[in-house]
This record gives sequence, structure tokens and C-alpha cells, in this order.
Amino acid sequence: MGVELLHDPMLNKGTAFTELERDIFHLRGLLPPRVFTLAEQQDRIMENFAGKDTDLERYIFLVALQDRNETLFYRTLVDHIEAMLPIVYTPTVGEACRQFGHIFRRSRGLYISSHDRGRVSQVLRNWPVTDIKVVVVTDGERILGLGDLGAHGMGIPIGKLALYTACAGIPPQACLPVMLDVGTDNDLLLEDPLYIGVRQHRLRGEEYASLVEEFVLAVQEVFPAPLIQFEDFATANALALLQRYRYRVAAFNDDIQGTAAVVAAALLTASRVTGVPFSEQRMVFLGAGAAATGIADLLVTLLMEEGLTRDAARRRCWMVDVDGLVVAADTLPDFKRPYAQDVAKLPDLLATIQAARPTAIIGVSGHHGGFNADVIREMALINSRPVILALSNPTSHSECTAEEAYRCSEGRAIFASGSPFHTVDTGVRPLISAQANNAYIFPGVGLGAVLSGATCISDSMFTAAARKLASIVADTDLASGTILPPISTIREVSVAIAVAVIGVARKEGLATLPIPRDIEDHVRKSMYQPAYSNYV
Repeated sequence: MGVELLHDPMLNKGTAFTELERDIFHLRGLLPPRVFTLAEQQDRIMENFAGKDTDLERYIFLVALQDRNETLFYRTLVDHIEAMLPIVYTPTVGEACRQFGHIFRRSRGLYISSHDRGRVSQVLRNWPVTDIKVVVVTDGERILGLGDLGAHGMGIPIGKLALYTACAGIPPQACLPVMLDVGTDNDLLLEDPLYIGVRQHRLRGEEYASLVEEFVLAVQEVFPAPLIQFEDFATANALALLQRYRYRVAAFNDDIQGTAAVVAAALLTASRVTGVPFSEQRMVFLGAGAAATGIADLLVTLLMEEGLTRDAARRRCWMVDVDGLVVAADTLPDFKRPYAQDVAKLPDLLATIQAARPTAIIGVSGHHGGFNADVIREMALINSRPVILALSNPTSHSECTAEEAYRCSEGRAIFASGSPFHTVDTGVRPLISAQANNAYIFPGVGLGAVLSGATCISDSMFTAAARKLASIVADTDLASGTILPPISTIREVSVAIAVAVIGVARKEGLATLPIPRDIEDHVRKSMYQPAYSNYV
């Protein structure tokens, strides 16, 4: 019994097992004699964490800790979230996914391959826990800005669910990462002898759709109607799957809706700095895929709440893709058509900025250098406080750096990015740029959905989350240059967003679970707190 206990990451306490527990569970001699506290164990973890030479080594170290002692892992992650968020998730998770087959140690989550068609529910029943509350699923085709990483994309659901637990207190045993391995079109992976996935090109068309359908139905059959988060699907599939399932089950796409909410919050907050009301904002997007259109859709909803018509709100959102400004005369897929401007074609981002005179530019292109010096200077010429959101991940794909944004705007830019950047000393004062991290949004939305038993995740939940996040930003935060709250407060942010989401679920008739009068107290009491239990 003793050895099995030490090998169970959910129950293992390592050197923190008490003297009595060591006797009762036959652990005597299997551990060093000294009993350590959880805080003392954390000190050892942080010393080892700091001693690693690279972020990838730190990632591997934390994964190993998660595999052997979940309580210690989550306690350390919660207490040191600012240091560890960039390791557990973006930007380091991108490199971890690149190397996933080469750093693979121990399986975590479920792999459902194209060979499992017809028996997906059977595969799901192999999972040892039945009370699953959140499923994060990817097919690995568009991992961050890195493209098709196939089965190596499993690092994304694992990382996202670690944040559900650390940021919003969803118990780790209630979380299930899933890789839908439908193959890969990345020839480098297909030729890699250590690639862990199915060696075939991707399923497409009806075969692909039928596998996803079987998966979604099987999840509802095997587990008690959990939240499903679609993650890092390529644009066409991301949009199609969201449209197909968002009203059938409790499901959302974080790349589309979570990103949209955190960007909306950043723009709402920026209005407090610029003095330009949100209703008068004009946005130019670099990139016109699922993320861009998802952000634009939510911004349109918010602008309509401010009194604009839908058409007027859409005219505030200009999009630039590889062919230049998206215009009505172009041959376009359906998802781009609402944002096609009825003007003459413009060749690039700079020309579009000169024509549209935006208050904000939003980068979702995956193209480093997309916001070059000319672009930033033009924004600073048009606006006394230009809003520059360089959102592409990982850091190497960011449209510009914080230093570039501040330097080229004479320190006047209001900047946020998808990956973190260090504080920049402008010569006048140090500026702390905001990281527009989806972790501000999806954990709280998920917690609210789970606690309300929401039957679907409505657009109103994301607008409520965006407005709540913006309202939390303090004047002291704005004075330091950031337009989002400190990452260190993220559990409090998740509480506030969960309360807002539960309120929407109740108002819209989507809640299936009882909602007590004191919603905030209910949320706080429901959150998992990483602490050791006394077994005797």
C-alpha cells in the first residue's frame, strides 16, 4: 500500500506524510525520516526551478512535479503564478509542443485517434474518473502561431487545464485533456522517428466531422454533461465546430471567444486612459482569421450595447490579411464577409491605418514585425495615446515588442501583448505592459458555467466577463502602464467573472443547478484549494 500511495499523484504527499501516516500506510523507511511542511517543500521546488538553465527545462521539471504530487504542483503554481504562468503556458508551452515527442515522459490525458472511430465512448470509459467537469480538446492543427503540430499539440489542453485549476479552482481530477489525433500535414513530424501520433495526413471532410460528432456525443454519454473547450483548431474547423455545437452542448472556443473577451476588456480599459469613449473606437486588425472575426463579433456586440447599429459597429472594424484590406469586392469566405469594407482596395496595413484612422490596432496575424516602426509612428501621429495590441503567440511571433511600441510612439502607446514582455524604461518612467492572456477569461467563465450547470455558453457570458475584467483594473494599474490587472490577482479575477457568468446563466434561463443567494460566497467555497489532507 505504501509504494502505491507514493506513486499516486493525487494522494502523494512525499516528505510531508506525518509520522502517524507513515506507520499506518507502511511508509516507514520508504521516505527520508524528516517530515516537511508543504511550505518547506515549496522552497525546495522554487530553488530547483530557479536553477534550471532554460524555460523548457523548467517546463519539464514542473510536468514531472505534476506527475508525482499534484497538491504540491498546484500550491506552488498558485503561489508563484507570475513566474510560472509563462512556463506552464504561453510562451514556453509552444516550444514544449514542438519538442513534445522528444521530452515525453508519462502520458497525461486521453488520445483519441482516427483509428478509434466507432469506439470513442469505449475509449472515454478507460479514463479512471467519471465526474469530469471540463474537457479541453484540440486536434493540433493550429498550435498558437506555430501551425500544425499534430499529436504534439497535447501540451495545449494539459496547460489550459492546469490553469483552470490554478486560476479558478476547478479540481484537477475533474479536468480531462483530450487530443483528437486525426493525423498531421506536417511532413517534418511524419518523418520524425519520435513522433507520438498517427502517421498519416489529416482526415478532412465528412470523415473528420463524423469523428468529432462521435466524440461530442460520447462525452455527453460517458460524463455528466461537462463543459467542452475547443482549442487551437484551424480557422475553418474552429468556426464550423463552434457553430455546430455551441447551442447543443456547453461548449466554446477559447481562441475565438476567450481571446475576444480579453481584447474587449483591454479596449474598454484603454478608453479610460485615452478619454475616447468606447462607442467611438475604431479598430484595424492585422489578420482576418478565426481570432480576428471572433474579436470583432464581440466588439460589435459591445458597440451595439453602446447604441450603435450592427452595420455601423461593423464599419468600425477593418481587417487586413495577406492580400491587403478586406473589401466587399473581394472573393471571401462567409466568416470574413461581414467585415469587408465597401471602399477601394488598399494594399497593406499602413495604407489602411492612413485611411481608417483607427484608435487601436489589433495583431492576430502570427507575423513578427507586422507592426513595424512606420505603422507604430503612424498610429502615434493619428492618436495622442495609440492603442497597440500585439496578440500573436509565442513571443517570437508577436507583431511587435513592448519596447518597439513605446520607442516608436515616444512612450505614448498603450500596449498589450499575447506573450509577456519585461518592464520597459522609457527614460521618463518604467512602463509595465499588459499581457492580454486568455487566462484572465476562460477559467472564470468555465467556473461559472460549471457551478451554474449552464446548458450552453452564451455571447452574453463573454460580454459580461469582458466588462467585469475591465472594471477590476485599478487606477494604480493604469498609472504603471498596464490596462489589465496583475496576474497575481487572477484567482480573484476568476471569482468575479464566475459570479458574473452565473448571473447571466440565471437571467437567460441556462442554469440547471441551484444558485444560492450569495453567489460570491458559493463560488469561493466551491474552489479547489491545494492543501494536504490528513489521512488519519
